[in-house]
Amino acid sequence: MEMTRRNALAFGAGLAAIAITPLPVLAADTAMDDVKSFTGGNEAAESGRITLSMPEIAENGNTVPLSVAIDSPMTADDYVKRVLIVADANPRPGVATFHFSPKSGVAEASTRMRLARTQNVIAVAEMSDGSFHMAKATVKVTIGGCGG
Repeated sequence: MEMTRRNALAFGAGLAAIAITPLPVLAADTAMDDVKSFTGGNEAAESGRITLSMPEIAENGNTVPLSVAIDSPMTADDYVKRVLIVADANPRPGVATFHFSPKSGVAEASTRMRLARTQNVIAVAEMSDGSFHMAKATVKVTIGGCGG
């Protein structure tokens, strides 16, 4: 077959389509890598102490509100050290990390985030005793905020 300009463009478009296809799978793997890095490889995160508040349906993925609260006395012996927020289908899954100390008084934070498409949002909290707690919420996005 003779390589014409049309064939070269078709070949290039095919390669581009193949290269783009696995991105959601890679993003999910990257999200779990972020969580494993945050927890130091500890996969035994408990549930129950984190309240993750997000809308079930976001009409616009550009500004999705998020609130996270962790039940903790926030004393010198028992407090939340930090909280990681991850969106598993975003091109860059790590959304935010909040740092707390006993002087914070409460372990609560609110922000807005961009979501590329319908996906899971995961919050992981590290406690002062080295334990981890996790919560997950699924948000359905009708218009993506990360170029989607």
